[in-house]
Amino acid sequence: MSDIVTNRKARRDYEILETFEAGIVLRGSEVKSLRAGLAQLADAYAKVENGEVFLCNAHIDEYEKANRENHNPKSVRKLLLKRPEIRHLAACVDTKGHTLVPLSLYWKNGRVKLALGVGRGKQQFDKRQDIRRRESDRELRRVLMHQLKRR
Repeated sequence: MSDIVTNRKARRDYEILETFEAGIVLRGSEVKSLRAGLAQLADAYAKVENGEVFLCNAHIDEYEKANRENHNPKSVRKLLLKRPEIRHLAACVDTKGHTLVPLSLYWKNGRVKLALGVGRGKQQFDKRQDIRRRESDRELRRVLMHQLKRR
């Protein structure tokens, strides 16, 4: 599993409660662009509509060498999930404050997969707590490594 692109904003702005792996319906020129690593998930989101899940606002650059059959970079793409998973996601999204956040695009067995998370938006103080916790862990590791080197 090698990451094509990750959504770095997702874990900063959302508390991820659950993750799902979804297939994604792509055209040939989109796959070629993904092989070149030309994609962005920064402003992307997913929505459940009529029993189907769609990825919106994900940017996959046009493939330079494609002919007139090139794709639209911001087109809506269908996600492939099992029906019980879709029902579960729809129930999660109906809960106030929950949303579907694309976490990363990656290769698995020659196919493109999307890690999709059910997230709840973080408040400013939550973000500060995360930063404080990360800095204290870093300081603790630094002190421990310093003590180990002294021995």
